[in-house]
Amino acid sequence: MDMVAANLLGRAMYAPILRGSREDANFARHIFLDEESHDFYLDWDRAAWTNVTILRREAGRSPHDKRLHALIGELSTRSEVFRELWAAHDVRKHYAGVKGFVHPVVGGMELNYQTLDLDGEPGLSMTVYTATPGSPTVETLGLLASWGASEEAPRLLSLA
Repeated sequence: MDMVAANLLGRAMYAPILRGSREDANFARHIFLDEESHDFYLDWDRAAWTNVTILRREAGRSPHDKRLHALIGELSTRSEVFRELWAAHDVRKHYAGVKGFVHPVVGGMELNYQTLDLDGEPGLSMTVYTATPGSPTVETLGLLASWGASEEAPRLLSLA
């Protein structure tokens, strides 16, 4: 659940997750340990459930991954919601769909996503987001791109 790379627009989009160092750019920690995540995800409950089901799948695929065990342990001790969702034992592959976000600078966005496994790098995947042509999100992404390229965002976006 670590963000290891993003283009400028992706970094602007996920600025709330990238506030700290690269080590802090973890979707699971953001969702379960940062109260502001409730405002960022339009459907926080679904984002939380999806995140846990992906972690559950990865735990099955990589049962000896110490970093993954440490992350699950950290979340289990610090988040009651995580513990409850983890106990359900749901497993899911995160392929494609629509996600809603409320960015603190530009507001609401509804983005289509497609997640692609990187076969040459087991455990890594790439998620591509697109806006439906003609939707209000197209204009919102333009504003986000402008903000991301502006002088207001360099500190948040310095994690290339």
